[in-house]
Amino acid sequence: MTPDPTWIPVLITMPTLVPMVAAALTLLRGRSPVLQRVVTVAAISVAFVASCLMLYLTNTHGTFAVAIGGWGGKGFPNGPLGITLVVDQLSALMLVVSTIVLLCVVVYAIGQGLRDGGTTQQPVSIFLPTYLILCAGVCNAFLAGDLFNLYVSFEVLLSASFVLLTLGASGERVRAGASYVMVSMVSSLIFLAGIAFAYATTGTLNLAQMAVRLDAVPDGTRNALYAVLLVAFGIKAAVFPLSTWLPDSYPTAPAPVTAVFAGLLTKVGVYAIIRAHTLLFPGGSMDNMLLIAGLLTMLVGIFGAIAQSDVKRLLSFTLVSHIGYMVFGVALSSKLGLSAAIYYVAHHILVQTTLFLVVGLIERQAGSASLRRLGGLLASPLLAALFLIPALNLGGIPPFSGFIGKVALMEAGAEDGSVLAWLLIAGSVITSLLTLYVMARVWTKGFWRARADAPEGELADRAPSALIDESATDASFDDRADVGRMPIAMVVPTAIMVAAGLVLTLWAGPILGFTDRAATDIADRNVYVQSVLGGGDHG
Repeated sequence: MTPDPTWIPVLITMPTLVPMVAAALTLLRGRSPVLQRVVTVAAISVAFVASCLMLYLTNTHGTFAVAIGGWGGKGFPNGPLGITLVVDQLSALMLVVSTIVLLCVVVYAIGQGLRDGGTTQQPVSIFLPTYLILCAGVCNAFLAGDLFNLYVSFEVLLSASFVLLTLGASGERVRAGASYVMVSMVSSLIFLAGIAFAYATTGTLNLAQMAVRLDAVPDGTRNALYAVLLVAFGIKAAVFPLSTWLPDSYPTAPAPVTAVFAGLLTKVGVYAIIRAHTLLFPGGSMDNMLLIAGLLTMLVGIFGAIAQSDVKRLLSFTLVSHIGYMVFGVALSSKLGLSAAIYYVAHHILVQTTLFLVVGLIERQAGSASLRRLGGLLASPLLAALFLIPALNLGGIPPFSGFIGKVALMEAGAEDGSVLAWLLIAGSVITSLLTLYVMARVWTKGFWRARADAPEGELADRAPSALIDESATDASFDDRADVGRMPIAMVVPTAIMVAAGLVLTLWAGPILGFTDRAATDIADRNVYVQSVLGGGDHG
């Protein structure tokens, strides 16, 4: 059954437009926190449903494109002008996974009762509107069909992230925010220079038109443009050596903010690398450089994690490390490698977000996230299970999705057969084993060890036995009286995230089949080009 073309444009714009409208409404109704929460959850739920519909449509009918305002088609012989939104299987999958994360994290944040400033009586009126703007920026980045719209999407989500990162305005958060702002500005300036370079080279910023016109550009110019864009996207994706900013910035934010940053913001950068690599610059001119960067990202990140005693910083380094797996799959420039990379991106978004949410529960339960102060958390079996499952998943223990994704990447590397590919396979195995060691270290010190045996155990607040308090949805984390209480609105979304990660394991076959089809589509860029231009470059 062919979908009705009249509502396809509406469907494609909903994940961006609905959160933006909801952000305006929640900002105007800042004195009505209940209304803010209802509108926020409803808006992200609508975006999730729209994303699921697009996932179904792209799987059954292929790629869809819409030129906003009708600036395209037969009346415009030079091709689509202005903003073009494109949804294919890759972008639809990223939208579904992202909106699941955004919805669970916002429910978790509402449960935690984020507060603005240092007083527990002052409600956060800016958090939810800013969060909705972040949601719109992330969704629009996955739909962007032109380079400048992608840049705008990055700036929207980064502007929102500046506010969320410094929420509460503590000295530590302001310092981390200043560093984050400086790195982001440098990345944005490089990206803007790349946009100017691309327009000067091709006369367009539409990705489909650029893909066609870049074929006629000399190799040296194409490689220079690709290098500029890779640096910009590499900073956003935290690819080594452009990743040193991340472990210093993310751990200072509140748990739900850190979770959504870790799960989504770096993956938007990875998505941009995938698009540039497959659509604009196919042919593998920089594959060897990307393979080396992927290997170094894996190893440097995981060695950094081993040296950490704070669980948030430890997870931030593992986040950097596992970006290397995704770069590995992309750099192989094969359908098998792309499929494995797409699967691993979806896996890592869910698992890394879940672990940061669990750290928020650990802080609630024990009053600290430092391994020098933690112990005895096994007294809460629910908390132990919520940590253990995603930790084993991240470490790549069979039969979890982390193991499946790593095996798929290694299979793609073995199929490639080059020396660098085999080095990446070895690096992948080492990184996976060290990740498991790091997770086991957190488990033994935080859960198995008695609190009294922790070197600084007496400095953390003593917590009562584990408790799920259904009435604690408005509790402030800054209120030490809440230590030991895990509000039901924090536990439930965390459990849903754990279950979402298990879905990738239980339905690994169908999902890998989907990622295979998505990889086939993006590897054949004519599918994308024809969906946007209608059969070739106009003009």
